[in-house]
Amino acid sequence: MRPTPSLLWPALLAALCATTAAHAQSARPEVEAATRAVHDEVVAWRRDFHAHPELSNREQRTAAQVAKALKAMGLEPRTGLAHHGVTAVIRGGKPGPKIALRADMDALPVTEQTGLPFASKVTTTFNGQTTGVMHACGHDAHTGVLLGVAKALVAMQKDLPGEVMLVFQPSEEGAPDGEQGGASLMLKEGLFKDFKPDAMFGLHVFSTLPVGTVAVRGGPLMAASDKFTIKVKGRQTHGSRPWGGIDPIVAAADVVNTAQTVVSRRTDIAKLPAVVSFGAIQGGIRYNIIPDEVELVGTIRTFDEGVRKAIHADLANVAEHVAAAHGASVEASVPDNAGNPVTVNDPALTQRMRASLVAAVGADKVIEPPLQMGAEDFAYYAQQVPSMFWFVGATSEGIDPLKAPSNHSPKFLLDEGALDVGVRSMLQVALDYLHGGAQPVATRD
Repeated sequence: MRPTPSLLWPALLAALCATTAAHAQSARPEVEAATRAVHDEVVAWRRDFHAHPELSNREQRTAAQVAKALKAMGLEPRTGLAHHGVTAVIRGGKPGPKIALRADMDALPVTEQTGLPFASKVTTTFNGQTTGVMHACGHDAHTGVLLGVAKALVAMQKDLPGEVMLVFQPSEEGAPDGEQGGASLMLKEGLFKDFKPDAMFGLHVFSTLPVGTVAVRGGPLMAASDKFTIKVKGRQTHGSRPWGGIDPIVAAADVVNTAQTVVSRRTDIAKLPAVVSFGAIQGGIRYNIIPDEVELVGTIRTFDEGVRKAIHADLANVAEHVAAAHGASVEASVPDNAGNPVTVNDPALTQRMRASLVAAVGADKVIEPPLQMGAEDFAYYAQQVPSMFWFVGATSEGIDPLKAPSNHSPKFLLDEGALDVGVRSMLQVALDYLHGGAQPVATRD
């Protein structure tokens, strides 16, 4: 998952106790028993993955360990989908619907600073620089949780109605430059060719929620994400005589400043939020040489396809004309890759299955988060089948979630109590859907 602002804000603290328990259905006793039964293995799996993180499209060991664990459960994993994806199908002993459950497996180029006894010591070269590798976003937890859910479902297989596809996905954080990967490639390579689920579910641990809580909302949940590159081209000259060339640094600075008006003055953010951010500026090599070129890279986040396309066009237009005012030119790739679409939770499915989350963790622990500017390639699955994606609190009791190290931080610290919540919530959702339960729950405005 790409970085996102806080899920928790002061009004939500009160909301934790605002939802009444009157509508909650009972937790399934087999869910609690199964969560306890797989707890030790889930913790062990998670810690193993945490100590051995692998970057996007490089998840060889992780995939091998997942396949090994699935085989030990008596399943027949399919490997090699989208490079290192692993899938398996649990076929229940009774007829029923088909669902898919997803976990992502990749880590980030982050040097860990948690001090955990199982902290990552892995290093690699990324974009030409030596860096550590860390599960700084919690994908190790997701993989461990789904293995635990798988083991629990296999134990119930004889009496299970329907079928469950387990999807262990590589490269959620984005494929390296020049490569394809992630959810879109899994679908392209036939993930749903022989197994089209009636619904799909996924979860993500989050630092800005306290452990024990979950957060879900119907409709748009996480933003579309697009990367852009703008090359501002001038003419090199000596720093002592700028009139002898065309300064792309000054032109690029003007592009950055004027681009802020794309959202603040050209986009109707009263309807849905949008963000245009520059993440890097590269140009020049010496203090007294005005370079030929400056490269700007950044991200665009939107929730509406029309707004998304309009911002693409407006940003390219601003770059071209502002640079031209300085005598410079641009090569604008807006966007410069396919990006991720908006992650949309099917409203009817979410309303129906929210009761399962209430049953799993309690009515006072299920909240509705604001729109999240972070992105998730789970969005591609949600375009194919009705889907629901929810957040699981990861920050320990006694720590202010608003001040806790965020996802993608080298100090991101998961309270392992989140593993039980993840298993319990996903197992309850899966069983309720397969058994046809989980009726709509009234929500507060």
